[in-house]
Amino acid sequence: MSTKKAFTPDGVSGRAITEISCEMILRAGRALALILSNRLARKPKILIGRDTRISSDIFCAAFSAGCCSAGADAHILGVLPTAGVSELTKRYGADAGVMITAAHNSFEFNGIVFFGPDGGELRGEILSEVERLTFSDKAETLCSGGDNIGTITHEKNAEWDYVRGLLKETEADLARMRVVIDCANGAAYTAAEKFFRGIGAGITLINNAPDGKNINLSCGTTDLSSLSKAVIENRAHAGVALDGDGGRCLMVDEKGNPISGDIITAILADYMKREQKLAANTCVVSQTVNLGFFRWAKENGIVVSQAPEVGLRYIIERMETGDYNLGGSASGHTVFGKKKTADGMLTAARILEVLSKSKKRMSELSALYEPYPRFTLNIPLRPEYRTRWQDVPALKEMISYCQQKLEGDGRVLVRESSTSPILRIIAEGRDKELVWQYAQAIAKTAADYVGTGETDENG
Repeated sequence: MSTKKAFTPDGVSGRAITEISCEMILRAGRALALILSNRLARKPKILIGRDTRISSDIFCAAFSAGCCSAGADAHILGVLPTAGVSELTKRYGADAGVMITAAHNSFEFNGIVFFGPDGGELRGEILSEVERLTFSDKAETLCSGGDNIGTITHEKNAEWDYVRGLLKETEADLARMRVVIDCANGAAYTAAEKFFRGIGAGITLINNAPDGKNINLSCGTTDLSSLSKAVIENRAHAGVALDGDGGRCLMVDEKGNPISGDIITAILADYMKREQKLAANTCVVSQTVNLGFFRWAKENGIVVSQAPEVGLRYIIERMETGDYNLGGSASGHTVFGKKKTADGMLTAARILEVLSKSKKRMSELSALYEPYPRFTLNIPLRPEYRTRWQDVPALKEMISYCQQKLEGDGRVLVRESSTSPILRIIAEGRDKELVWQYAQAIAKTAADYVGTGETDENG
């Protein structure tokens, strides 16, 4: 795979060291610093946060070196959720922020998310410039050296500054609530304890001992089984699952049953509408939200605005365009108000606040509608078919055929992951057996023509 394909609209992603090398990370840091220096005509201030995967520490060092070599000052935030980097970039008056993470993916993967001074993801022209200069042989010659070398500062209070900001945004008083928090051995593994204890919850932490390789490993939003077990064992009122960068939040009820991102969005939309806090009675959702959600929303007078493409940034863009204050996805990303990214801990706090005020059990609160049966199949892509799988006639025809057969009673969504070389096949509809057959047909075709032969099945 060409290293240039590591740059996506959401930043840089790929397998650490083999696809995303330390040299590439250094060059990206240098490129960002050079571009900002030229635009600002002064020394830029760049914040750098990371998750707990084994490659994140060395990538942080490489990016910092690149920044400083081009005359920018690097401020190291340490291990921090992505939302924390977004918030502190704005609060600290930085010119840019970067988060070194591969979110919900396994430890072999890593990447970078770039943030602008307002805390929003860098997009468009500046990101294209960073990509171009990263792979330019001329970039190194643009570094003047001498006294034009940046310094490194370790922001020792970064995590507390982020947590204190979250506490100010949260009205919840959870003094009588027992909650299990699955930290996914990721970026929120210490911030979560500070935050949830700060809002009064009696918490039990699990998967909060990262070793560099166990991030997202059979835990967090990728696997709710250990959380379900812990909730039942601790007789907790609810369980919260975060992912590796702390952006996603899924939950389980007091019986250990999973609560999807669709249901989380529905609970929040319903509560905010009743409290007259839902802007234009509208919530923005990803295309992957279950079809049952749309039916429920219509029956309850909630307008649904669907993002044009799959991905968190499209939800945020639609929210900004329409001045809406709630957005959500099936995967557990939830965005509030003017926030520039999703924050799993804030999402959990808002849901727990609704639970506390409702005087209901979590299983009762989440029983808003019956989702359509859904299957998700993940096909690892061969390198040569990344971004090109749609050009394969046999696969294109099979997808079209299955979509036509399910029209009116279901649907099929096929998309490539933005953070890893995986083709995701999502099929849902009224007839569970029929939906499964069509999902399998597409998966087999994909595996035969563009895949590596492995299939990961999730019901």
